[in-house]
Amino acid sequence: QVQLVESGGGLVQAGNSLRLSCAASGRTETMGWFRQAPGLGREFAASINYRSSRTYYADSVKDRFTISRDNAKNTLYLQMNSLKPEDTAVYYCASRKTPTSSAYYLFEHQYDYWGQGTQVTVSS
Repeated sequence: QVQLVESGGGLVQAGNSLRLSCAASGRTETMGWFRQAPGLGREFAASINYRSSRTYYADSVKDRFTISRDNAKNTLYLQMNSLKPEDTAVYYCASRKTPTSSAYYLFEHQYDYWGQGTQVTVSS
């Protein structure tokens, strides 16, 4: 069983940066970050495949967010720059359990394990 624990959320002003971390225990495969704003469904933000180093980003975060992974620490990161108020959400990390070379997994049902989430609030 894989356990995922996110950290690094907080309150920041628009234009600033924040880095989220997701510490994993157990074997993980393609991993991703999702977010859920108040009153809305969970949406895909970014994903990474450590076997191929492929990454994929939602248009809304592309060129501002960077997903990375430290395999030695079994930790996933999301560097968020140029934050906007519309980035305010609970951010979740997730992992698939099936080995693959793809990072193109955009939907919740494609992931098997989830963290508890960390709140990011961006003030204007």
